[in-house]
Formats: sequence, C-alpha cells, structure tokens
Amino acid sequence: MSLYADWTKLSENHENQESEIKFWEDYLKVETEIYNEILNSKMETVEGKVSELAEKFNTTNEYIMGFMDGISESLKEEINLEEVEADKEVSIKIDWEKLYYNMVAVEAHWLYNLKGWEDILPAQRRKEIQKEYKKSKTIVKDEKIGRNDPCPCGSGKKYKKCCGK
Repeated sequence: MSLYADWTKLSENHENQESEIKFWEDYLKVETEIYNEILNSKMETVEGKVSELAEKFNTTNEYIMGFMDGISESLKEEINLEEVEADKEVSIKIDWEKLYYNMVAVEAHWLYNLKGWEDILPAQRRKEIQKEYKKSKTIVKDEKIGRNDPCPCGSGKKYKKCCGK
C-alpha cells in the first residue's frame, strides 16, 4: 500500500465524530508548524526523502503525505502522490502566490495569516490576491425578463404573449 493510500485511509476512516475532530485538530497543528518552518526559513524548495522530512518536521510519514496532498496544487512542478514512498526523494517547489491564493480559497485563515508571509509576499500583494479570489467568486446575475416586457426575440409582442408561454 502506498503512503498516499495510507494517508487517505487515515484521514477518512474514523470510528465516530469525536475521533475525526481529534484527528483533524492534531493534523492541522502539525500542518501549521510545517508551514511556519517553511515560511520563516523562506524555503522555496523542500527536498529530501519523505521519511527524512517527517523526521525534520517531527511528524509521521502519513502527515507529510497529507501536507504534500494539501500543497500539491500550489507547486511549480506537479508530484504524483500515488508514486511517493517513504524512501523516495521528493522535491517540492513552491509557487508562493499560488499557495497563498489556494489558502485563501479554502478559507485556511490560520495558514494565510501566519507571520512568515510578511517576508515572502508584501502586504499589498496579499491583499490583491485576496481581492482576485473574491472577484473570481462573484456571481453576475443576468437581468430577468418580466412578463410585461417586450419579447427579446424582436417580435414586438409582450414576452407573456410570445416566447414566455
């Protein structure tokens, strides 16, 4: 079984809601620490074997896979998570702006508000990224045709007597 399958099994199979909440609380603490370390040391590339990274960040191989699963959409080069094993070398090249955008998109305020971002992306750029996200989620509603409005087909009749039947 691959490490990614182990991570998926670990993250999805819980006996009850309490154990699921506890699992995610524990994982989010670990994930926050990993991001803190990466941001504070401005590591644009995280390299090493999964087992070495787990040791470096004081966590398990499965939690490192969870971290890699979460950051996978914010990388310069895609990583096939299914092929990653504990003794395989990985190179995680981070695209900072994409990472920040994705953190905003999943509403992970505990991650996009970390102090380490101040040295990586200027405050102005972070605000722009947040605006870009909000703008991308704005829904534009088409103007609704009223029953007594002229029909858009151009017949000159009221909508209710023409295409609105």
